[in-house]
Amino acid sequence: MLREVAEALAASAHVEAEVRAESTREAQRLVATVLDQTPAQLGLRLRAGPPLAPAEADAIHRATVRRLAGEPLAYAVGSAAFRHLVLQVDPRVLIPRPETEEVVGVALSLAAQAPGGLAIDIGTGSGAIALSLAVEGRFDRVVATDLSADALEVARANARRVRPPVPVEFRLGADLAPVAGEQARLIVSNPPYIAHAEAAQLAPGVRNWEPPVALFAGEGGMARYHALLGGAMPLLEPGGWLVLEVDARRAHHTAELARAQGFASVGVMCDLSGRDRILVAQRPSDVASHPAVLPNSAGGRHDA
Repeated sequence: MLREVAEALAASAHVEAEVRAESTREAQRLVATVLDQTPAQLGLRLRAGPPLAPAEADAIHRATVRRLAGEPLAYAVGSAAFRHLVLQVDPRVLIPRPETEEVVGVALSLAAQAPGGLAIDIGTGSGAIALSLAVEGRFDRVVATDLSADALEVARANARRVRPPVPVEFRLGADLAPVAGEQARLIVSNPPYIAHAEAAQLAPGVRNWEPPVALFAGEGGMARYHALLGGAMPLLEPGGWLVLEVDARRAHHTAELARAQGFASVGVMCDLSGRDRILVAQRPSDVASHPAVLPNSAGGRHDA
């Protein structure tokens, strides 16, 4: 079965060239995910284990057909790994990325300086950020918002899969409107930040399959940053943090906006590839004896 999937991927004109070149690895990921096994477990099973059950073979076939049509692997198999979670994903939500895992890591490091309080995830999509904060962090409450009712349906389903259960409140609405009146210790967001004019530059698997509302923003990709930075300050506790995933091309402009809004300790952090991808900004604290301490990201950090 694995060889057949790899050969089909290598011959497909609808998947990315790099996938065709690494068809065996892609086939291993597809089959292992469908069978809910690690690559090592899959290798042992294929060498010495029992043959595939008809239902397993059928599930692999259906996922392969979807992948051959160009559908991203996560959608084809229906799930994606994110930090300590395995999330249900489909075209209603953005596929979680490794750089967003780094955003969560930075947010958790900042929040660890003062445990408790409220954490908010704006534009939760699959629930990746909010559920990771609830599972790994020490917050009193976690609230997740999205302007898409379909996305919130996926996020709620993912919350029901978490064991032991974690209390995350989901709210429908755009930008910061669903959390008006709250006082948060931490606000995190991976907002849409691609300009509409940049659509042609995206990989076909992204451009043709992932939800446009989670990808594109007006004002040259800056609309959601204007909304978040313009409204976050009164929603944060004194000393509270705003952590945003940013487009590397607009990271420093976003940092300038944060400073213009009165945020302190504004910094831009790099992802593992060395790209400027994480913005951190703090509401000035009313207590001078608690200085801000920015964590080191995997790729380093610098003042913007």
